[in-house]
Amino acid sequence: MTGRSGLLTRPIVPVSDADDAVETYDALRPEIDPECCQPLVVSVVATTDGDDTTQRAATDRATDAVDRFASLAAGDGIDVDTDVLTGDDIAASIIEAASDNDASAIAFHSRGGSDWLDIVAGGVRTALIVKSNIPIVVLPADDQ
Repeated sequence: MTGRSGLLTRPIVPVSDADDAVETYDALRPEIDPECCQPLVVSVVATTDGDDTTQRAATDRATDAVDRFASLAAGDGIDVDTDVLTGDDIAASIIEAASDNDASAIAFHSRGGSDWLDIVAGGVRTALIVKSNIPIVVLPADDQ
């Protein structure tokens, strides 16, 4: 158990797709105590005015992502709750879910990208850090 376990007793953990779910799980697993951590794993599907096929595909991708994370966690004996969220603003949807579910923190694995562009363009990562009223935990990046 690490010193960060208090922050990670009920983290909300956003994942974008099945590959991201694996990377995020691999980063989170060494940081938690399976006996006292129950993550809520979410994936956000952006609402669109587009066709139903596109929306259905995005929902399927999100469902696959949270299911993949839950499967990995179950293999290690970790209870996980999952939810597929829908919203116009990904960061706001995550923050709202964190509040609604009494999350201890928002824990995410950085998906890369340019820090400078993120600051200028206002990416999800920056929005989570700036707008959240609960702690943000950026999980360690893989050293590859």
